[in-house]
Amino acid sequence: MSDWWRPVSRIALRGLLAFVLGSVLLVLVFRVVPVFGSMVMFEREVSSWFSGEPLDIQQSWRPWDELSDYAKLAVIAAEDQRFPQHHGFDFVELRRAIKKGMNGGSLRGASTISQQTAKNLFLWTGRDWVRKGFEAWFTTLIELLWPKERILEVYLNIVEFDRGVFGLQAASRHYFGVDADQLSADQAARLAAVLPNPLERSASSPGPATAGHANWIRRQMSNLGLGYLDKL
Repeated sequence: MSDWWRPVSRIALRGLLAFVLGSVLLVLVFRVVPVFGSMVMFEREVSSWFSGEPLDIQQSWRPWDELSDYAKLAVIAAEDQRFPQHHGFDFVELRRAIKKGMNGGSLRGASTISQQTAKNLFLWTGRDWVRKGFEAWFTTLIELLWPKERILEVYLNIVEFDRGVFGLQAASRHYFGVDADQLSADQAARLAAVLPNPLERSASSPGPATAGHANWIRRQMSNLGLGYLDKL
């Protein structure tokens, strides 16, 4: 057994080392380079090819200062209110989600903005454990190598808001005809409200559930206040 195990183990070790070094380098590059694409965008494009349904990807990078503070606060209020404090994983929400799941509810709410940034940028969609493992790895890397502002900046530039509509700038133009730095607090809350299911919800014509969720987000934004962004 040892005759074949040694070369196999060497190849596996080299492959693991290459992956670790490559992923660290990739994360370091994206710390400073504008992000004009993501794995989710690529997956949507490939899916459209196979389905025969043309898809026009809309996405325009906007730096931190050209993103609405209301939008920054809205996604924190909606998705991850402990974002400034945790290190990528919100174990308080995770315990709550597990308890809720054991009672027959959804696990929605356990994923942090850092985790969502990692999986949107680097990984495929789905819920399998292999992807979860890679998600944990990339989440740890971006938390170690990026400041919180960069994580939120990248997230707001790549998250999906409608079919083919990615990032805050494209979503702002798509839904409201304004640029990403001109969103009102109510518009920002409505955009954040579609994130649980952007392919079935609309920020410009929200249904009762989306409108109710947007109102809840707006109240959370008022409770947190724009000064909450200083904690980043």
